[in-house]
Amino acid sequence: MPENKGRAFFALGGYHFNPDDVTRLLGIEPTTVDASGAKSGLDNPVTSSWELSTDMITGDIDVYELTNELIKQIEPAKEKILELIKSHNLSPRIGVVLVLSVDKNETAPDVGFGARTIRFLAEIGAFINVDYRLSERI
Repeated sequence: MPENKGRAFFALGGYHFNPDDVTRLLGIEPTTVDASGAKSGLDNPVTSSWELSTDMITGDIDVYELTNELIKQIEPAKEKILELIKSHNLSPRIGVVLVLSVDKNETAPDVGFGARTIRFLAEIGAFINVDYRLSERI
């Protein structure tokens, strides 16, 4: 049976912006980007995104630690993040992706966020997204 897997990410998303601008201003190399919106016209808006992610881990998943790890990386750039959110009308979020084992002997990870993470997210007006699925269909 497969083990639990999970990762956490911080993302900025919006219309008509180039994620490379975010990388330059923040000085943080993203894990992934989607620049689709940078080239889309006003008649057909498409979103772009800039994402910084932890590695996908297997086994004992500590969501508190994963999100805290991300916040430590981006917290020093808080003022720049706020500037980007305002100037490009971006939507910030933190996400957790969990693939849960169907093995009855495997424990499900606790999903929660520490005070530091919650404070930071509130200060930048971010929302939280938790995406979970089972490792296989029953």
